[in-house]
Order: sequence, then C-alpha cells, then structure tokens
Amino acid sequence: MLYNNVLQVVASMVYLFGVPLAVILLARKWTFINKISPMMVLYCIGLLVGNVGIVNSVVSATCESVSNITVLVAIPLMLICCDFKVWSAKKLAKAFFTGFASVMIVILAGFFIFRPDEGTMATEAYAKVSAVMTGIYTGGIPNIGAISKAVGMPNDLYLLVTSYDLIITGLYLIFVIFFGKAVFRKLLPLQEKKDVADFETPDLQIDKENRFWKKVLAVCVALIVAAVSYAVSLIVPIDNNVAVIVLLITTLSLALSLSKPVKRLGNTFDLGLYFVYVFCLSIATMVNVHDLKLLENMYILYYIAFTVFGSLLLQILFAKIFRIDGDTVLVSSVALINSPPFVPMVAAILKNRDVVITGIAIGLIGYAIGNYLGVGIYFTFWFNSFFVTIITFSVF
Repeated sequence: MLYNNVLQVVASMVYLFGVPLAVILLARKWTFINKISPMMVLYCIGLLVGNVGIVNSVVSATCESVSNITVLVAIPLMLICCDFKVWSAKKLAKAFFTGFASVMIVILAGFFIFRPDEGTMATEAYAKVSAVMTGIYTGGIPNIGAISKAVGMPNDLYLLVTSYDLIITGLYLIFVIFFGKAVFRKLLPLQEKKDVADFETPDLQIDKENRFWKKVLAVCVALIVAAVSYAVSLIVPIDNNVAVIVLLITTLSLALSLSKPVKRLGNTFDLGLYFVYVFCLSIATMVNVHDLKLLENMYILYYIAFTVFGSLLLQILFAKIFRIDGDTVLVSSVALINSPPFVPMVAAILKNRDVVITGIAIGLIGYAIGNYLGVGIYFTFWFNSFFVTIITFSVF
C-alpha cells in the first residue's frame, strides 16, 4: 500500500513538473502554442486529466501541495526583478477602490434580486451566504473559514456555497485566461509602453553565460524567502496564515529587488512563469465536475455568478470613468475574486511583470478587511439595518 502511494506521488510530480516543461519546449517549435498561450494548453490538459477518472485522493493531495508550494516560489521570482519606477500608488488606490466598490455594490443588489422565499431558505441563512461571499470576493478563500464560524454557518451550507464558488470562479478564470487580455486592452486604456515587459515562454536552457546556475541560485533564493516567511507566520497569533505568508514574501522579495547581487541573477520572471504554469496545471487537475451538485439551490449559484461577473462589468465601467488601464483592472479583479496567489498567473497572461506588485497589494488589503466586511454584511441583512451598512463602509 505504501509503495503504491509513493509511486503515485512520484508519477504525479513527474506529470506536474514535466508537462509544463514539455509544453514550453514544444512552444519553441510550434509557434501557435505561444499565440494561444501555453497556460491555456496546460489548463485544458489539467481539466481533461482531472475528469477522466484517474485522479484519486493521493494524486489530488499531491496537486494541492504542489500548487501551494509553487505559488510561494513563483511570487519571489516574479518580484525580485521588478522595477519600482513603473509602480504608482495613485493607480493602486484607484484600482482597489473601484474594484472593492464594484464587488460590494453587486453583493448588496444581488441579495435582494435572488433572495428566496422564507420556505426555501430563511433570511438569516441567506444572510450568512452573503457574508461568506463578501469574504471570498473581497478577501479570498482563507477568510471564509473565519466568517463562516463567526456567523454560525452550517457545514452543509458552507460546502454548497464553496462548491458553487468553484464552478463560477472556474468559469471566470477560463474567461481571464482565454479572453481577458484581449477584452480588457480593447475596452480600457493601455499602459505606457515602458510598463509592459515583453516576454515569451520561460528560457530554461543552459548557455555559455551560466544562465542555468543563475536560475538554480534564483530558485534557492525564492525557497529561502518562502521558508522564512512560512516560519515567521507560525509565530504570528492569527488564524489567517496565508495573508501573513504572502505579505512577508512580498516584503522580503521587494527588499531583495533592491539588492545588486540579486539583480545580477538576471530576469527571474521567466523562471517564475514556469512555476506559475505548474501551479495552473495543479489547480486544473484538482477540478472534478462530477463531484459538484449543480441542481441544488440554484439561486445561490445565480447570486454568485451575478456577483463575480457583475462586479467585473461594473469595474470596467468605473475604470473607463477614472481612466484606469486594462492590465491594472484585470489584475485587481483577479486579486479580489481569486486572491493574491493568482496574480502571477495574470501577469504571465498579460506578459506584464509590473502588475504583480499592484495585484498582490490589492489582494492583501482585501485580506485585511474581508472578515470585518463579511460579518458587517451579515448583521446588515439579518437585522435589516442599513445603519450597520453605513457604519461598516464608514470604517473602511
């Protein structure tokens, strides 16, 4: 039994790290892969593998572990080569507040549009759904555990909401991966030319300049940053360790980006992109549509879909009013809807390394206030008191 499990773990690791490398190498030979994006290819491969019945609990656990580790390695690699000259605090503030306002407006509106009869679901239970959704789409998945406990959400309702969220955010990510870049750059202003970093697939080959060993050293630096951040997070007395880890990784990586020895490692973004590819393949492989119950309480599914895609449309409208560029809007939307670990994936799609800092910063702000807003929304709807809403929004 143990031998079987070890064999499955090894095979899963070969699949998760080997397939992205194979796609990268094929992209050099077949240019159409670069045109449609290697990430799209990997996403499709992962969905196919995840739904043909060969992914068991051991493989799924391996995918989850790999996804958690690779994203922590990808963030430092993509940040230590960032240039502060292209970062704008003003743009960050506009992107966050327009994204945040968009999510909160549609959650408030959706509560009344999709509210079921008392015989179907009590108002209190439905208020708990809104509370958890607020935490997810302003703070991220790590916040929903705290909010669900704070409002007393039953386990079956919790599983139902998170299952529906998986469906809708999966569709949202498909839109982002396949159409996001073209749509947002078409509808919204472009960044200045100097802001956009042009890169193709990662270059992992050995050359005369010892590039291979520089990349090995860069990975070691990223692993050290991730390990230190994780170790420090263990002594911080809060439940949401993910927020602490991401914040520490971001801070340490940005500090290292100012170091001349680290700068000599060259462009580490392309290597970080490889780990993002592994992350995406891991996530896609874990999605099994056969395990999801699609026909129960569909009004919750509609509410979630309205929130995710409605906030996206509203954010585009606000961005046109405040003249925010398409890349920044897309990365801020993903940071709020899917949380900071997905930001490097969007940067890879956009081929723009300079949105990584903005996206992670927006996601971290959402982490910080998501729990408060979720509980505030619950009391607002449960007690039908818009006075609570006014207080909640005044605080933030």
